[in-house]
Amino acid sequence: MNLQNNEAGRRAVYKMADVACKCHGVSGSCSLKTCWLQLAEFRKVGDQLKEKYDSAAAMRITRKGKLELVNSRFNQPTPEDLVYVDSSPDYCLRNETTGSLGTQGRLCNKTSEGMDGCELMCCGRGYDQFKSVQVERCHCKFHWCCYVKCKKCTEIVDQYVCK
Repeated sequence: MNLQNNEAGRRAVYKMADVACKCHGVSGSCSLKTCWLQLAEFRKVGDQLKEKYDSAAAMRITRKGKLELVNSRFNQPTPEDLVYVDSSPDYCLRNETTGSLGTQGRLCNKTSEGMDGCELMCCGRGYDQFKSVQVERCHCKFHWCCYVKCKKCTEIVDQYVCK
């Protein structure tokens, strides 16, 4: 499984690499051109691998130590596909064995649709709203020489926590 996934990762990096070139010569002429493969941005490669992760093929290990598809109705994975043997644990619930603390009691962002959003983070259990007083330094001024003096500003903010 690791060999398969390592190869898939290497192929993703190579496939997303671009050819970059630089011209050399007198006053901008391109009498000599040097080209090389330039790696794609880390974020782009990561996004591509995340897509592959989301559609990874479930495998099992045979008695001979080979990988085979759990569901034979699906196509065999290509060298560019990711595979897994064990399903991921449920991170929504506390699990001492995996070390997962779960998401109950965690702060979430009500307006976000991302990983920090209440809908996703709270795993459909809902969330509670509460108000808290936030104290921050504000109206800071630099005084010669050499310190900064700030006032303290308080604000009441809505916060959300997973049930």
